[in-house]
Amino acid sequence: MPQRHSKNNNDLAYFTYEEKRKLGYGTQRERLGKDSIKPFDACCLCLKPLIDPLACPKGHTFCKECILECLLAQKKDIKRKLIAHESQKKQEKEEEEEKMMLQKSKDLDAFDQQNHGAVPQYLDRSGSQGKNGFHGANSVKTTSFEEEALRTMKAFWLPSATPEATVKVDAPSTDTICPEGQEKLKMKALFSISFTEENADHKSKKSVEKSYMCPSCKSTLTNTMSLVAISTCGHVFCKKCSDKFLATDKVCLVCNKPCKERNLVPLEKGGTGFAAHDDHLEAKNFKHLGSGSGLGLVRPAPKA
Repeated sequence: MPQRHSKNNNDLAYFTYEEKRKLGYGTQRERLGKDSIKPFDACCLCLKPLIDPLACPKGHTFCKECILECLLAQKKDIKRKLIAHESQKKQEKEEEEEKMMLQKSKDLDAFDQQNHGAVPQYLDRSGSQGKNGFHGANSVKTTSFEEEALRTMKAFWLPSATPEATVKVDAPSTDTICPEGQEKLKMKALFSISFTEENADHKSKKSVEKSYMCPSCKSTLTNTMSLVAISTCGHVFCKKCSDKFLATDKVCLVCNKPCKERNLVPLEKGGTGFAAHDDHLEAKNFKHLGSGSGLGLVRPAPKA
């Protein structure tokens, strides 16, 4: 009875299309759900609902405890790197001085041999001289070829002659960076934000979690909306109300505090480091099979 060799054949030197399909070869796509997207009221570090929310000038939101702990950890790491860099510079300076001293002593020895004969007087390691002022051939400060070769030889099989790679510590940057946007960030640049909670009349009876609304148009804030925060007072509005009222009146609609256009900070929404947001809500994974082996490298495909 004839067999279906296209699906059952496995004695070829290459993979057939059906075998590649079974191994997951190619690009696999999956639509991301709501659970894969960070809510607008979640911290960028702990991914939990915001507690005492702070925002950076680029619009990334954090819990106060999370961002302060992150910046303090960065400062400690910078301090540690600065100490390591200073110790390396000190060690390099000492090594340079030692090389200069050795070169100077070699020059003096060469000058002494040239002017006082081939057998100068040298002290022993104990600091004493022989009866005649020298110990014969042992007093001549010359190194044989074998000793010189052993001293300069780099052999990985001998523990005493194993070469060591010098780890050079570059001068670290003294600036703390935003963990989400990777731009320079200082503590004084952070500002607090406040969301307006929905009233019992506007809030849905089925919803248990906190929900927020725009204080101007009273519409419920969701991930699909673009939000704008005022850096002077911290109130959050939707993008439509910001463009319609805040940009023209130059005053907050809640506290009547004056604000300028540079004080209107658009808040980042949606994606985290693991998912995108807006229109590109599709995860891709590309699997490449290695040549000659059934195993290959799995790497994420570039985002659309």
